[in-house]
Amino acid sequence: MISIRHMKQEKLEDALTSNLKKQLSPYEQYKDLPEEELFTEASTDEKDAERGGYSNYSYWGATFRAFFHNKIAVFFLIVIISVLVFTFVQPLLPNQRSPKTIYNDPETGIQLINVQPGSEFWFGTNSIGQDLWARCWAGTRTSLGIGFAVAAFEAVVGTLVGLLWGYVRKMDTFFTELYNIFDNIPQTLVLILISYIMNPGVGTIIFALCLTGWIDMARFIRNMVVIIRDRDYNLASRCLGTTTPRIITKNLLPYLVSVITLRIALAVPSAIGNEVFVTYIGIGLPTDIPSLGNLVQAGRLLMSQPSLRYQLLFPVLILATITISLYIVGNAFADAADPKNHLN
Repeated sequence: MISIRHMKQEKLEDALTSNLKKQLSPYEQYKDLPEEELFTEASTDEKDAERGGYSNYSYWGATFRAFFHNKIAVFFLIVIISVLVFTFVQPLLPNQRSPKTIYNDPETGIQLINVQPGSEFWFGTNSIGQDLWARCWAGTRTSLGIGFAVAAFEAVVGTLVGLLWGYVRKMDTFFTELYNIFDNIPQTLVLILISYIMNPGVGTIIFALCLTGWIDMARFIRNMVVIIRDRDYNLASRCLGTTTPRIITKNLLPYLVSVITLRIALAVPSAIGNEVFVTYIGIGLPTDIPSLGNLVQAGRLLMSQPSLRYQLLFPVLILATITISLYIVGNAFADAADPKNHLN
């Protein structure tokens, strides 16, 4: 009986000791253990580390996926690509006429003036016997060349000036004064003066439109940069000694891809519209150079004659197709380029 009681007492003491140890802090429990038992080196696996940090996200891949989910934008993208391809392929197709040749009736020798569409001339002829089909596509090539040249200049110069203007504070005063000078000169007046000073031509129109076209792009980019230049990641980059060019190209420019894309898409029809406008007021391209502006101007003069309105309808239809398609595609791509719209 005494030994049994003694064993029970030992078990009770062991239980009390175990409970007491549980109440001790981790330091008090393990302070007497040797260092070899307290610390063990953690193992590393490079393959597991790479696999854990892997992501299949691609900015441009997500952008194009988001864009092609927009069926309307895809439709107008097909339309604008078809128009662009056909515009430059059209002269190479068989049985195409020259846009500058005046055609005469082979039997009488009389000029085939104002021939209605649907005959041997698909779009008819104009008031001096030129093929309107050939002139419409030749004019589209001219106007698109002007539009893309001006848009490219605005994209490069306007974006560069806007980034420097918005991020480099020391240059803010200089660019602000430069903007005020150019902005206070009406663009129409600049187009008129350049057209009178220089010889009329495609180069003159491009130069006049580029002279002031970059201003709106630069101001827009500047305002966007001012909004994001003092965010945490830009402040952290400056504190780490990152150079200004690298901050602009790595931190700021990717954030502005969507808005730059939209501005470029709008710059092309805007440049074409300006070319049409200066030709409309009589100071654009000479009449021997086919352009949508010249065609619209010539058709406008015939609006009072219902039988000749087709000479305005066809160039306006091509111009509207290009303008609307670029606007819708540009807006859709700008939305798709916004990372907030990326699902994965």
